[in-house]
Amino acid sequence: MITVYGYSSSGNCHKLRLLLTQLEREFKWVEVDSTAGATRTPEYLAKNPNGKVPMIETDDGRVLTESNAILCWLAEGTPFWAGDAFARAQVLSWLFFEQYSHEPYIAVARFIRGWTQLDSPRRASLPQLRERGNQALAVMEQHLKSNAWFSGEAYGIADIALFAYTAVADEGGFDLSAYPGVQAWIERVRQTPHFVAMPAPPIEVQSRLALRD
Repeated sequence: MITVYGYSSSGNCHKLRLLLTQLEREFKWVEVDSTAGATRTPEYLAKNPNGKVPMIETDDGRVLTESNAILCWLAEGTPFWAGDAFARAQVLSWLFFEQYSHEPYIAVARFIRGWTQLDSPRRASLPQLRERGNQALAVMEQHLKSNAWFSGEAYGIADIALFAYTAVADEGGFDLSAYPGVQAWIERVRQTPHFVAMPAPPIEVQSRLALRD
């Protein structure tokens, strides 16, 4: 049994729920509201000194952190991370892209719009975040002109990693209609076997996300 410590509204956490569901692996989910300080308790920090979600724990007490590292471990030996060394390295390149060029802008814009107060000074950074996020979406769009997936010839963990926050990019103020290839890819992911969508965020967060800025 694998225990996943995660916040359901987090794309980084949803990656694990999606992969584990599609692998048809049994797992236990422990909800950890990172926005309310639940990752900063002494008990949590004893397991993950970095104080972030997601985190997984095995029955024998081993702990693994960082969403994309966990994806690689879970997918080892499965079709979700297949191919020769070069093909697997290409998958890794997209995982690094997601964490360095995609998530810091698309996910953060969503967080600021939904999880900060309307008078938060952090909202001043939204235009710059959207500019950088659109650059990442343009890179994805270019790739999808000649490829159906980001994981090689078939759906895999690079698609799962990129899908999590791209599918809710509109909540960060991004207009995906400018990226038809990305939109078509999102629909392909949603049609994969045992797909599960990310749960809706809390009501108060949904209210802020619905506002125009």
